[in-house]
Amino acid sequence: MIAWEFPSSEAIAARQGRISALSAALVAAGHDVTVVSRHRPGSPANETFGGVRVVRASALPPSDDSDLSHTMAVNRLLAEAAIRTAPATGYEVIHAHDWLVTHAAVTLKEHFGIPFVATLQTTEAGRHQGYLPGETSRSVHSVEWWLGSEACRVIVPTEYLRWEVQHLFDVPAERVDVVPNGIDPDIWTAEPRAVLSARLRFAGEGPLIVYAGRLIAEKGVQDLLAAMPAIRERHPGTRAVVVGDGDYRGTLIEESRRLKLHRAVSFPGTLDQPTLAAVLAAADAFVMPSRYEPTGTVALEAAASGAALVVASTGGLASIVEHGVTGIRFPVGEPDGLVDAVDALLQDPMLAQTLARRAREMVRERHSWHAIAARTAAIYGAAVDEAPAFEARREAAVVDSGLPVVDVPPGNLLSDPPQVPVGERPSSMVRAASSAEAAWQAGVDAARAAMAAEAPQWNTPVTDRFDVVMAAVERR
Repeated sequence: MIAWEFPSSEAIAARQGRISALSAALVAAGHDVTVVSRHRPGSPANETFGGVRVVRASALPPSDDSDLSHTMAVNRLLAEAAIRTAPATGYEVIHAHDWLVTHAAVTLKEHFGIPFVATLQTTEAGRHQGYLPGETSRSVHSVEWWLGSEACRVIVPTEYLRWEVQHLFDVPAERVDVVPNGIDPDIWTAEPRAVLSARLRFAGEGPLIVYAGRLIAEKGVQDLLAAMPAIRERHPGTRAVVVGDGDYRGTLIEESRRLKLHRAVSFPGTLDQPTLAAVLAAADAFVMPSRYEPTGTVALEAAASGAALVVASTGGLASIVEHGVTGIRFPVGEPDGLVDAVDALLQDPMLAQTLARRAREMVRERHSWHAIAARTAAIYGAAVDEAPAFEARREAAVVDSGLPVVDVPPGNLLSDPPQVPVGERPSSMVRAASSAEAAWQAGVDAARAAMAAEAPQWNTPVTDRFDVVMAAVERR
């Protein structure tokens, strides 16, 4: 694996990142994995942890080079480190993570004569809402195009990003594989005491809404703020906590003051992982109103914590949340739709719990690192099998038409994204209050009867024990 960033062993011990977690899962499945990454001050040039071999490139001398020149220089050092430390048995496949390591990956592909697989988590055009502002962005876009043309297979985390890669880089659909991002669900299971503490810290007497992520314009937090007055009108006392940091934070704080929400919306900044897990678990609804969201990993973390999801129907979020099954979606950029979606969950706590439970099950089944590693290894195998034919086609195309020229048209390159239908109105999902109360009472009566039948086993009266259990259930 070639990775621009790779944490130290101490950082991985605290919380694995995507590449380190995938590497460890592949090793656990019986594969030999070497990760080659940039020099990291304080980290040894070579180390092994959890069976993963990590090689660090040499340090780059200080210079005044531009960002792209610096990237080229680091790529040369990455390629040198990979060649210098290659085992006698060699490698079978190279996995390049993002455009930043394209030059190193292509060099190694040609040096070793083996295929490479590329992972793209986002695109330069996507990061700028379809535009390429300036020469640097156009250069990055061109390198991404090169990465897609050289890689035998391209891995993306969502169906939406598959469309972006095909649309922007002319990569045929059969060479693009969707492998969703993985997480460790266990670390997102907060202790009840921590959840209670988070609730006391951020919630008042009413419901609690949580957003977590970067605070930039495309995350759509401004739509959540615009929706809050109507949500609070329908559900008095509702509060929101906006977790994270970014260039847009000051603007959002000013907007909350303009809307007179400064006491209803808090901006605690970045929280450590255990605290964030507790805040997510304490939420009555987790809202992700992104206007552009290629992956949606934070929504997976919220689902693993047990939160009920409300997300914009776009990009990776639409791939994660099945409307009415694992959460509720609303039209992108529509605060009124966000209001209706949150209102449905707050009106019907049983609906919220059902959606949250299904989402949590979905995360464990589809997004565990064991499942992600198995799918990734299968793609490696396909790349090895297909590489000879793939390279023959590429060479024939060059002989026939010459080297390809990257065409970067002006304007918005993503102006016609695939439309994701939202589905039925959230209000139609809400059960009538009378039937919900009747169902709840029926469950209470059945539980009380079952506990009474087993009463001889207990030293405490049935009523006392039952009241304690029901109090805990109602709090959750």
